[in-house]
Order: sequence, then C-alpha cells, then structure tokens
Amino acid sequence: MNAVQLQKSVRDYAESIGIDKIGFTTAAPFRELKNRLKRQQELGYQSGFEEKDLDKRTEPALLLDQAESIIAIAVAYPSKMADSPRGKKGERRGIFCRASWGTDYHTVLREKLRLLEGFILEHAPAARVRSMVDTGELSDRAVAERAGIGWSAKNCSIITPEFGSYVYLGEMITNIPFAPDVPMEDECGDCTLCLDVCPTGALIQGGQLNAQRCIAFLTQTKTPIPEEFRTRIGNRLYGCDTCQTVCPKNKGKHNLHQQAFQPDPELAKPLLQPILSLSNREFKEKFGHVSGSWRGKNPIQRNAIISLAHFKDESAVPELIVMLDKDPRPVIRGTIAWALGQIGVDEGFAAIKEALLKEEDLDVRAELEKATDSRIEKV
Repeated sequence: MNAVQLQKSVRDYAESIGIDKIGFTTAAPFRELKNRLKRQQELGYQSGFEEKDLDKRTEPALLLDQAESIIAIAVAYPSKMADSPRGKKGERRGIFCRASWGTDYHTVLREKLRLLEGFILEHAPAARVRSMVDTGELSDRAVAERAGIGWSAKNCSIITPEFGSYVYLGEMITNIPFAPDVPMEDECGDCTLCLDVCPTGALIQGGQLNAQRCIAFLTQTKTPIPEEFRTRIGNRLYGCDTCQTVCPKNKGKHNLHQQAFQPDPELAKPLLQPILSLSNREFKEKFGHVSGSWRGKNPIQRNAIISLAHFKDESAVPELIVMLDKDPRPVIRGTIAWALGQIGVDEGFAAIKEALLKEEDLDVRAELEKATDSRIEKV
C-alpha cells in the first residue's frame, strides 16, 4: 500500500473509530508560533502548565526522528445537557465546563490514537509514530490549524464548521510523507463578542490570551485566587465557557453523538456544600474519571467556597465556620475568611474575629483582617 492509499485508509479508519475530523500536515517547524510563544513568555501571559522548551513545542523533528507528517484529530463534545439540575436556596450548585463533561477526554483520545497507531503499523510496519493529547510538547491548536481541522479563532480556540469550537484535539507525528491538507480561512470576521464578554479581560486581543487572568486557568491553580477575580468566577468549579457560548459559530452546535462525553448532571452541576467535606478518596471515587479532577480536590473545594460566596449562601455558614477553625490548609482558611465576609452575616463575622485570636499564618490573617474591614465598610 503506497502513501496515497494508506492516507485514504487512515481517513476511513479514523471515521470508523469515532474520530470526528482528521487532517494531515507536514512536520515542518512552526516558526510563526515560536515567535508568538516567545512574546507570550516575555509578557508573562503563559499559564505555567506548558512545555517550557520552545524548540520542542515548535519543531516536531526534535520529538520523532525523521518526522515527515503530523496527523491531527478532533473529537466533538456536547454543548447541551439534558435534564440540567437547577440550584435553589440552600441547595446551590456549581458547574464544570463542558470540556470536563463525561469521561476524561485524555483517556478517550489517547485510546483512539492508540487504535490509529495500530492501524498504521499494521499496514506500514516500518512506520514510526508518536502521539499526544493536550499534555504533549506540541501546540494542539497550531497543528490542527495547519492540518485544516478548523481556524484559530479570536477566543484562542479552533473552530470547525461542523462542530464549532466544542472539539478536543490530538495529534500524531509520523515518518510517513502524507500529503498535507489545506488550512482553512479565518471566518471570525469583524466579530469581537468573545473579547467583549470575557469576565476578566483575559483575551487581550484576537488570538492573544493572558492565561494569568483566564478563569479556566485560575480555577486550576492551587494557590489563593487573587481577590480581583473572585467575584467574577461565579459558580464555576472548573474551567470557563463564556468565550465559547457567545460565539455565533457555535450556535446550534450541540454535538450529542459521542457517548463517552455525555454528562452526568449531578457531576457536571454538583451541589456545592457536599463538596466541602469530601475526603481525597471520596473525591476520586466521585470525580476521578472527569478531566476537571486532574489537580485534585483542593482547588475544587476552594472554588466551591467562592461559589457559595457568589450566592451569599447563608446555609453554608455553619460548615464554613467549622472549616475555618479546623481545616489545616491555609488556602482554604483564607478563602473561607473572604467568603464569610462576602456572605456578610453576624455569625460569620464573629467567627472571623475569633479566628484572628489564634491564626498564625500571615496570609490567612491578612484575609481575616480584610474581611473584618469589609464589615466596617458595609456599616
């Protein structure tokens, strides 16, 4: 089987195993991307989760000897949830972003790439391959853009005509010289909705994101969330979909066909208060199979506290007071201090005053003092 025949067979096989889009591009360096990444580093706009070696991020030949081509894949995920539960007073709910609904996409896409690798090696035993999803060195979006999967939009997502931006991306480097597909034309036009509505102003300009201000990044950190962002997080427990939900190109894109990503409504929009008391084991049992669990329970619990403050949920105050007194984690105690100040009931302020008598962590003390000051300002 020659390369042309193999390429067609790979396309057909990809469709048969549930890959929604597949594209091919060369393994040439991503020179323009390298310049953009350098600028992002200089400006301090990167999240810190990225591969730090820019050569590895932009030169596929460093990742696979004799690299010739890159196969890009996209798998769509749903934008709608059937029977979405509604929160109510005393039973408030948080939300995980759509990219964390259903089974962890890393697991699903890696399995599809594993099957694709096996198919290629069966028909071309001398082939060499290396696959990655999200956590690899290459930029998934840059590969997908060049392989014609979609265009790189102003909200820094890849938008496909078929599925909008609700797609997971992965890629495979190979030494087979597949014919490259043609990149798509940018169809964002003059639209700036995503920039206009970003809750924290993280989208600096079309195609440029300051990850340090992005809610999707902030909800994954393990340190205290800067105070300027807390009231803008709302009830988000993990991630943020705002720049996708406002995009006109996503209108009507529901993508309900991938069974692995169908959400469990009670996990995608869980009750907030029960999250506060989860042990590590309980958290893993409940949320361990979703991508939003990858940083562990601490960030999710911190975000749940911020969400309860967003709702000014007075029913949570007794449990928050107990945690303020007994929780060993300074980040949690500091966040609770702020949250009690936001909820603003006398019981909470009394607990803050009592906590100040014994709190030794300087950062937590600062949060307690600010919460006390906020009461004075309200009066």
